[in-house]
Amino acid sequence: MKKLIILALAAISFAACTKTNNSMQLTQEWDKVFPKSEKVSHEKVTFVNRFGITLVADLYKPNDQSQMTNDKYAAIAVSGPFGAVKEQSSGLYAQALAERGFLTIAFDPSYTGESSGEPRYIASPDINTEDFCAAVDYLMTREDVNPEQVGILGVCGWGGIALNAAALDPRIKATVATTMYDMSRVSQNGYHDDGDSKQARDAMRKALAEQRLIDFRNGSYERAGGVVEDPTGMPWFVQQYHAYYKTPRGYHKRSLNSNEGWNKTSVLPWLNAGFLKFTNEIDNAVLILHGEKAHSRYFGITAYENMTGEKVDIAGQDTNLQPLNETLTEPFIVTRGNKQLYIVPNATHCDLYDGGEQNYIPFEYLAQFYKENLK
Repeated sequence: MKKLIILALAAISFAACTKTNNSMQLTQEWDKVFPKSEKVSHEKVTFVNRFGITLVADLYKPNDQSQMTNDKYAAIAVSGPFGAVKEQSSGLYAQALAERGFLTIAFDPSYTGESSGEPRYIASPDINTEDFCAAVDYLMTREDVNPEQVGILGVCGWGGIALNAAALDPRIKATVATTMYDMSRVSQNGYHDDGDSKQARDAMRKALAEQRLIDFRNGSYERAGGVVEDPTGMPWFVQQYHAYYKTPRGYHKRSLNSNEGWNKTSVLPWLNAGFLKFTNEIDNAVLILHGEKAHSRYFGITAYENMTGEKVDIAGQDTNLQPLNETLTEPFIVTRGNKQLYIVPNATHCDLYDGGEQNYIPFEYLAQFYKENLK
């Protein structure tokens, strides 16, 4: 009897964690920054992570069911960039992959967008990694998904989070990190590790300690500010961020980067995070996709090198935050086992958010990667 009661309680708890939360007021109209595809169906879904936070996602399903096996799809969960919402880049990736035969979701991370979590606009290495794992829970328990064929894709800062999730969760059979940032590395060391010193980190610790006291006294959290309103005279990559987040190309009213940004103290846990420590122990497939001219390219190259132990020899590896002269005439692809690094010729960091003017995102290659590894 005791065993039956435990099983019954477990079933109730499981149902509570996977059902749609109908009490949430979710936007029903199409409010993405990209056009709606007629090749897929779309709906809003919700699921709960192990911290009790309800995550909201856009689900995309192919109208053409020829890719199904035994009435089930291979599935992919998508999120990112860091500070973006599902109506921006992650939704575009999710819809494009659904057009190519996968059931996909693009979700808002905890504390942002339409997802729940208080206080708002904070990030966490632990909770955000859990967000991906909770998305896998959701996909694996859908009747139309093969639970052995689930992958993830992370954009920008969520590329690093995707790698962290893949190192933690062996259920993730294939991972793509595109135009990735390692948020712990850039928080701890600055760009290109120029601030990698105790002195620099102590200055940050002092400023953040002062900020949290200000927030405590005020009873509210001061925001760090999103992408600058006027990029004149700013570094070229900041101008690129502005061109995406602050113009009709990518602006969204719920996006932190398009508006007031994160709470200032959100950087605190990243300063102490031992992120990506065990990516060299990922057994399942990984593809790191980056632009040749991306200021962030070194994150992806280093992540690949640390994951495989293979040194990558590519001209102009250190961008020093300046645009590289064009050096590639075709994709630069390095493969070791089931781990790949793919450098897109001439593409910048934000070009891989939405393809840029030259449609730089190799969606067919990504789809083939997932088809080969989600089986």
